[in-house]
Amino acid sequence: MPLPKVAVVGYPNVGKSTLVNRLSSTREAVVHSDSGVTRDRKEVEADWNGRSFLLVDTGGVDLAERDELARSVQSQAQAALAEAAAIVLVVDARAGRRPGDDELADTLRRAEVPVIVAANKIDSAAAIADAADFHGLGLGDPVAVSAAQGLGAGDLLDGIAAALARDGQGASPEQEQAVRIAVIGRPNVGKSSLVNALLGEQRVIVSDVAGTTRDAIDTRLEFTPPGGDEGAREILLVDTAGLRQRGKLGGSVEYYSQLRSQRAAERADVALVVCDASEGLTSADLSVAELAMKKGCATIVVMNKWDVTRTDIDDARARAATKLRLRPALMTASAKTGRGIGRLLPAALELAGKRAARLPTPALNRFLADVQQERQPPAKHGRRLRMYYLAQFEVNPPRFALQVSSRSLVTRDWAFFLENRLRARFGLEGVPLVIEIKGRAPRTTA
Repeated sequence: MPLPKVAVVGYPNVGKSTLVNRLSSTREAVVHSDSGVTRDRKEVEADWNGRSFLLVDTGGVDLAERDELARSVQSQAQAALAEAAAIVLVVDARAGRRPGDDELADTLRRAEVPVIVAANKIDSAAAIADAADFHGLGLGDPVAVSAAQGLGAGDLLDGIAAALARDGQGASPEQEQAVRIAVIGRPNVGKSSLVNALLGEQRVIVSDVAGTTRDAIDTRLEFTPPGGDEGAREILLVDTAGLRQRGKLGGSVEYYSQLRSQRAAERADVALVVCDASEGLTSADLSVAELAMKKGCATIVVMNKWDVTRTDIDDARARAATKLRLRPALMTASAKTGRGIGRLLPAALELAGKRAARLPTPALNRFLADVQQERQPPAKHGRRLRMYYLAQFEVNPPRFALQVSSRSLVTRDWAFFLENRLRARFGLEGVPLVIEIKGRAPRTTA
């Protein structure tokens, strides 16, 4: 069973993201003093008294705003409301009741699910009385809360749990671990468009303005691979903010967006590194793929916007194979036309399976013998390296232990050669792996 969703909505800058972080005991949602930082809807898992649910952080809704970005934010908030099992309307008790609060409340009074008013920014017991002003919204007793200080957070969680219990929602069944797929890349290469194409809906805001996405947006979906022999798989698809070079960050909002994109890669099983095919495979794209490798994330390079390019695919593949240690697969796609989109999730699931697989020790040692036949191990000062055995001791990502006669005899070139042959033999292209080389302990004499 999917977890029930609790939509957190409100006027801009009332503290929704801070409240989501407080209720979930995380720092998942981007928080900043500037108004309008949150744009897409972001789902964050929370648990209270054994009842699990998803808090859905949304962008600030000002119904008086009519520009294109504001309408997109409003559309995302409306989508969150449509999926919600309960709604939390956040208001700023310090600012008092405003026309925007009344407009939202008028909409929410017609909702078919429970609505809780959270009067936020009540940072002391003396200010609790300020919540009384919001009785006039016609949505029941407001809950006085301070997202910053934690005051009243337990009372609000009690209210959410009770609202879900009335509808029989929020149980905690055992769920199969979802495969986490992060969509990362430079700004404006089409990451959000690609996510929407994969989902078949306008899940995240798309704009020609670089930097529209400011958070890592998680979307759960069930996907049945072609053939369907294994049944449906749960996937957590993560759209991220564009990654720039450190010296080109525009401000603190962008800085924290970058951190969340990097953390999304760190927690992902597979990264789809999206590039703009019209520009080819750039050095900045290679840097993003390198970041994914360092975070232990399996990688596929996706050349998006393939419908508008004449890029030499063979040249791009050769560049990826030469410059990227993981030697990831390079795939072409067009979020606009849908070309190649259907191949991406099956490829990502296959790669996640390889990242989680354990290779049998006999097969690894046959491989080791074949490698030594193919290329003689290095020697120094008349002593030649001897390799005794290779075994895998960890997965996600794979880690191997190689026992050798002397670690000092292992050269960098030989280590890379061994790693590349290991990838080729067992189909681990795009999978990060670690080979820990251990020398044999010297013999002691009695």
